[in-house]
Amino acid sequence: MPTDLSTSRSRTPDRTTRTPSRRTHDDAPDTAALFARLALLGEGPERDAVRDELVGAWLPMAHRIAGRFRDRGESVEDLRQVAALGLVKAVDRYDPSRGAFESYAVPTITGEVKRHFRDRMWALRVPRRVQELRNRVRVARRELTQNPGSAEPTVADLAARTGLTEDEVSAGLEALESFSTLSLDAELSAGEDGYSLADTLGEADGSYDVVVDREAAREGLRRLPERERAILYMRFFEDMTQSRIADKLGISQMHVSRLISRSCARVRAEALGRTAE
Repeated sequence: MPTDLSTSRSRTPDRTTRTPSRRTHDDAPDTAALFARLALLGEGPERDAVRDELVGAWLPMAHRIAGRFRDRGESVEDLRQVAALGLVKAVDRYDPSRGAFESYAVPTITGEVKRHFRDRMWALRVPRRVQELRNRVRVARRELTQNPGSAEPTVADLAARTGLTEDEVSAGLEALESFSTLSLDAELSAGEDGYSLADTLGEADGSYDVVVDREAAREGLRRLPERERAILYMRFFEDMTQSRIADKLGISQMHVSRLISRSCARVRAEALGRTAE
């Protein structure tokens, strides 16, 4: 019985047919001609117009790169603004003879966004060295916990993974918690008697300084002659005026003033010398 070859052939895929080439991303427009034109233009309105057209054409790519950094404490809109700034820098600095624009623009825009996080997003400013420790520790911890059921790595595990000392790892772990801070007005209790973080912080007590000063001056006061000790007591503890002290001791007010100044200077010098020791 004859076979319908036309039907069987129609069901066989044509292996010689090639699918049209596709770009890596749909947001990578063909702007080679615009860049070539931009390179020939001098400063002026025409160049600005071409530059703006290029930025607008590649802006979706900048927004896509910004989207990679979402959920890191910064709004998507702000990230897009930063990425757009990186795109403008890439357009201004791109040399068409050095290769495809996308290959140059992607790291430029990504670097601009990362720089934004590094320089602007730290609520508590830490040194650049500590930021680098933080990044190394963060990557190592992610690698050590990427398998399901993996335990939280210890400081020793992270040190072995990164080649850092345990002190450096500890500094990096502390920096991981420094990216954002808690407001002093933050409520720590949900009850009616809720209190804020500021309510839990202690305050410096000035009485401690008084105790230290008093103990430092004690020995110097003991070494003073009895009359000078009495003058200081009447002046500073009984709040008597120099005139009243002079009348009580039968000396001049000027002499009382000199004795007070000399006694205080002597006690102060001995107290400071003892403190320095």
